[in-house]
Amino acid sequence: MKEENTNNFEVVEAGEQARTGSGSTRPSRTLWGDAWRRLKRNKLAVIAGIWIIFIVIVALTADLWVPQTLGSPTEIDSTTMKDMSRLPPSAEHPFGTDTLGRDVLCRVIYGARISLAVGVLATAISTVLGLIAGALAAYNGGWWDTLIMRMADIFLAFPYTLFVIAMLAVIGPGIQNVFIAIGVLGWPSIARVFRSAILSVKENDYVDAARAMGASDGRIIVRHIFPNSVASVVVYATMNIGGAILTESALSFLGMGVVPPDPSWGIMIQDGQTYLATEPWLMIMPGLAILTTVLAFTLLGDGLRDALDVKMKDA
Repeated sequence: MKEENTNNFEVVEAGEQARTGSGSTRPSRTLWGDAWRRLKRNKLAVIAGIWIIFIVIVALTADLWVPQTLGSPTEIDSTTMKDMSRLPPSAEHPFGTDTLGRDVLCRVIYGARISLAVGVLATAISTVLGLIAGALAAYNGGWWDTLIMRMADIFLAFPYTLFVIAMLAVIGPGIQNVFIAIGVLGWPSIARVFRSAILSVKENDYVDAARAMGASDGRIIVRHIFPNSVASVVVYATMNIGGAILTESALSFLGMGVVPPDPSWGIMIQDGQTYLATEPWLMIMPGLAILTTVLAFTLLGDGLRDALDVKMKDA
């Protein structure tokens, strides 16, 4: 009997290989391989990806060159503050200086670290929570589905930004609390997306065949359902990073996010709003940083959505 089950599993695995194109002498045509080929043809998505890579590299390597050229993003030299305050963009200070004489370009670069960290970590938290909740709701069904989806409805019933502000009012401001609040409150949307994908995949014949051969629920989820459902979550999570960055900037602008003197794009916009008419660079430069970064994640997510669409065929 054990040998028979083993043979049955081999039949299912062989069917899965035939479906995905693996195990053949022809070039492998997988979902991710086809998606990569389609993504490379999307010029906007490629440009967005290059810009994101550039921002990440600049943020990670800022300590190697920024202190020697532009100074500290937080320290204030009281002896020269009056002379250096609100200088216009120049060769020495490409983005000008702020009201305390600190270089705006330096603060924009270091602010990218905070924004990217919040975006990635918050999205990671919400994605993990959403994957677990969505998998439990879709695969088990019944009261699991009802309970989790009603909890998601309760979370989604509150305005998201106000919900985050209320949570930060309880746990306090700061970068760690910001990505925790954004991440914990962002799971319902991902759970709904993943639940819908699983409900679609679990009805396929290869899942029924694996179940009929005696495969455990864990094996079916990990081997068959998850790889074929995660594509939609990847797209949503990529776009969600940009949304988390925008939320962090809004919270910092309102005084509920990053605590000064740490550089944050939202704090920089808040500091520069008073001088918009006379020194517009104080708001324009961090504003452009937010605009280009969030737009890049949105365009990349849009490109991934088209690339991962299994209904699309290579030209």
